[in-house]
Amino acid sequence: MDWNTFFELFLQNLSESSIWEIVAVVFGILSVWFARKANILVYPTGIVSTVIYIFICFFAQLYADMGINVFYTSMSIYGWYMWTRKDENQKVLPIRWNTKKEQALGILMIPVLYVIILGLIWIFTRNDPGGYMQTYVPYVDSFTTSIFLIGMWYMARKKIENWIYWIVGNIISIPLYFIKGLVFTSFQFVIFLIIAIMGLIEWKRMYDATKNQLV
Repeated sequence: MDWNTFFELFLQNLSESSIWEIVAVVFGILSVWFARKANILVYPTGIVSTVIYIFICFFAQLYADMGINVFYTSMSIYGWYMWTRKDENQKVLPIRWNTKKEQALGILMIPVLYVIILGLIWIFTRNDPGGYMQTYVPYVDSFTTSIFLIGMWYMARKKIENWIYWIVGNIISIPLYFIKGLVFTSFQFVIFLIIAIMGLIEWKRMYDATKNQLV
């Protein structure tokens, strides 16, 4: 695919996008930007994006994707609570690295979530005459969604590793949506990837700065 074809597809995808989809994408990008700065606004902006996608997916009869965005919204509410909750010393949740146990649990949960999500997709699409499950898409989608869900869990706990999961998921999602012809969405994941890399660097810097203050 040459650059002219790329931009033609991009503009076509953009022109075919509804105003609500564009708003959802903008708020999604804002959410990742605020996450990079460890700003609490990551959650209200993220909730706006996922709630809009719930309705978009419902009316498009993409019930599996709708369910995933319901879970994203729930995780955002949980993360919002965790980031504002204070301990007995009136201190909010600090940025930290995972323990070995927490890291192992996250890795082990990926195949579990993969099977659950793939099973839900099969339930919702088993009567699909187009043979959706006969393509590679649901299998890759289930894998990236599993990674993103673990990333959301770690972000809610302010674990630095959350950015590693976002980076891996974004890298896989970019060519997936590009091949499907969704160039606008693919471009969105490129932006997510760049911000995620910046977020990993920023959170590590903030953690090191806090650690040095305690020395």
